[in-house]
Amino acid sequence: MPEASTLVLRGGTLVLPDRLLDDAAVLCRNGRIVATGSFPLPDDAEIIDAGGGFIAPGFVDQHVHGALGADFMDGTPQAVELAIRGHTHHGTTSILPTTTTGTRQQIVAMLDACENVRRDWHPGKHARVAGVHFYGPYFASDKVGAHPHGYERDPDPDEYLPALERGIIRVATCAAELPGAEAFYREASRRGCLCTCGHSNASWTEMQRAYNAGLRHVDHFWCAMSTTTSIRERLGVPMQASMAEFVVATPGMSTEVIADGQHLGPDLLEYTYGMLGPDRLILITDSNRAVDMPEGEYMLGPHDTGEPFISDGTVGRCLAGGLASTVCGMDHMVRTMVRDTAAGLVQAIRMASLTPARLIGIQSEVGSLEPGKLADIQVLDRQLYTQRVFIEGVEFRGC
Repeated sequence: MPEASTLVLRGGTLVLPDRLLDDAAVLCRNGRIVATGSFPLPDDAEIIDAGGGFIAPGFVDQHVHGALGADFMDGTPQAVELAIRGHTHHGTTSILPTTTTGTRQQIVAMLDACENVRRDWHPGKHARVAGVHFYGPYFASDKVGAHPHGYERDPDPDEYLPALERGIIRVATCAAELPGAEAFYREASRRGCLCTCGHSNASWTEMQRAYNAGLRHVDHFWCAMSTTTSIRERLGVPMQASMAEFVVATPGMSTEVIADGQHLGPDLLEYTYGMLGPDRLILITDSNRAVDMPEGEYMLGPHDTGEPFISDGTVGRCLAGGLASTVCGMDHMVRTMVRDTAAGLVQAIRMASLTPARLIGIQSEVGSLEPGKLADIQVLDRQLYTQRVFIEGVEFRGC
């Protein structure tokens, strides 16, 4: 049966950018939102009853590695689609598949696969590929974390220029202290990418130089990043400020948190939210291939050369200790922020939708329930579990 061109979602509470609106509806026509609130029901509309739950915008996840047994670095269209479908079940409608450390050939294969999936996509199939997050391999050698070791390297224009010229990369990460980092930031910024620093032991001074070259964001706050102690060990005394201090003190900087309840405790989540607010802080999943999979051993990164980890059903754990990415979807992150911080539902949803959309430059099309935007909408139950997902007005069926 063809999908209705006119769709109404009603019988729930709308989550708007600045407030909740009880007993309201959303009218969609030809894949876009036409009206929100109260309006006469069109005769030709398909009516979706939210069952007293929440009607919210689809999530935008700009830092995510895999799901359902697949990692984006497996480098095939089949793996990319499988992982994306996993996150669509959890309310994500725009996704940025994210690289890990790996060989040049593995990263090229990942970019090829994402381009193929984006080219063959249609509304309702699964979350759209809004771009790629070029994350690994430009990590500091002492901050590789759970990613495959031995593949981290300094930025090389012979590698990153062809990648950037593809036009699919929207977020570009590099440790700010690496030789060539500033040139990388300038090139990525010139092409409209959100430039980020991650897996880094950078000092304030190095962050400032990077900021002058285009850096505007820091990956997963508190995780695999510098501290005053780690900088003292690297650069000696006097002690110097770290990435955290630079982000908090610099209004032009934003960051992200992994709100899975395992990486960061309520105090760190509350502190970061209180210092930065919902317009400089976003939620990410940073999730791996173990999302919605049984407990057991998996690989972070490419299936053949990745780094092994154990999923205990709540988080990934490195074999030698430490955490290894998450095993949760974005609706879990929203639930955690609502439960553990002063961020209410409106702000938690904003940090998972409109704010990341703005950071990567797609806020005119997605990120909120506003007339004129694409009809990327989800229905959550009162416990904030995603129940139904619509992409450009077409329901995702999970197949």
